[in-house]
Amino acid sequence: MNTEEYGAAATDVAAGVARVRERIAAAARRSGRRPEDVALVAVTKGVDPDRIRAAIAAGVADLGESRVQEAASKIEAVGRSVRWHLVGHLQRNKAARAVALFDVIHSVDSAVLLAELSARAEHQLDVLLQVNIAREPQKHGVLPDALPALVRDAAGLRRVRIAGLMTIAPQVPEPEQARSVFRRLRELRGELGRLLGAPLPHLSMGMTDDFEVAVEEGATLVRIGRAIFGARG
Repeated sequence: MNTEEYGAAATDVAAGVARVRERIAAAARRSGRRPEDVALVAVTKGVDPDRIRAAIAAGVADLGESRVQEAASKIEAVGRSVRWHLVGHLQRNKAARAVALFDVIHSVDSAVLLAELSARAEHQLDVLLQVNIAREPQKHGVLPDALPALVRDAAGLRRVRIAGLMTIAPQVPEPEQARSVFRRLRELRGELGRLLGAPLPHLSMGMTDDFEVAVEEGATLVRIGRAIFGARG
């Protein structure tokens, strides 16, 4: 990418970041929340390093990747001035690489994976438990009724901290149709907080097509790719 191309791309990315932040802020205010309590995780799957740098220059402090291998090359190219989040499914055999690369892992859905992450981590790692609220068979995630047992399994692990819950809503024609999924995840966080005696900090929910509804229902982390970087092949 030459200088002129980079300048145009950077302008587009910065405009995308600004538009998303405005929409987050408006959704937060509609629900009586502070916009600063919602963090934007820019999802960089399929995005080249120059456009990622443009997002960082526009103030993005959290980047999300779906695949361990793709993240490794981008982190090498872009650096660690931001927090890196794994937002895609994680296989157990890639746990060691993941704990070396990511600051937060959003997609933990089994006691076996939790134990593997704890064994591999050299410092305390923040993880989110992925919950399959809609019980879609094609999606990963623990079912809601199995969540308390998974939290109990994590209690004895020294190097993982359950920092919250994550879900992916079904694809629906209208964002409003996803509201019940986001609301249920918020309710589950409250139930687990009572079980643990302390609230879980984060709800990772909402993507380009539905993040405003997710913010209205309590999201603290929204995972946005297309609305920032445009459509990818």
